[in-house]
Amino acid sequence: MDEDQELMTNATASAQPQEVTWGTWLREHGSKLLLFARQQTRSQADAEDVLQDALVKLARKVSEGTFDGGQQAWLPYLYTAIRRCAIDLGRKEDRRGRREEKVEMERQQETGGKVDPWFDSEAADEESRAFIERGLKELPDKFSEVIVMKIWGERTFAEIGEALDISQNTAASRYRYGLEALRKQLAQIRNEGNLPL
Repeated sequence: MDEDQELMTNATASAQPQEVTWGTWLREHGSKLLLFARQQTRSQADAEDVLQDALVKLARKVSEGTFDGGQQAWLPYLYTAIRRCAIDLGRKEDRRGRREEKVEMERQQETGGKVDPWFDSEAADEESRAFIERGLKELPDKFSEVIVMKIWGERTFAEIGEALDISQNTAASRYRYGLEALRKQLAQIRNEGNLPL
């Protein structure tokens, strides 16, 4: 049982005897809350994340005994919590978007506007391309597909997330981890003297 489920179980146990369990309560109100969360966020995945965060906050308060009011106060609390979580998430995504735009502008300045400096540079010959392509194929699919969509497909993390049905945060993380793994592979090849870069 993970921590979120344990919180829900503990919160249910501390509820009054005449009150319904979390499961019953969520079956009754969950779809309304998810619809509200979806209206507050930019994607279905974000809505689910925001709803889960709000539910976990409520479960903690109920479990700790710091929640004022009974089950009748859960719904108003959750609407407020969902809205606040969605605002926080939107601000984080906006900041990240601005950082990504800045990095992209800097990259374009450094590469003279070339879309893919790896394969268009003078130093990247056929052998280097082959090593990079092989390195991409050796990466787990979840990393290589994000790298290919970002670099060659020129997609934003939001677009990648939507296409792969993951959050844009997950897409960005997979991109970073994938590039780091690819760098390590290429550094090892370079150290062995097999890569002419």
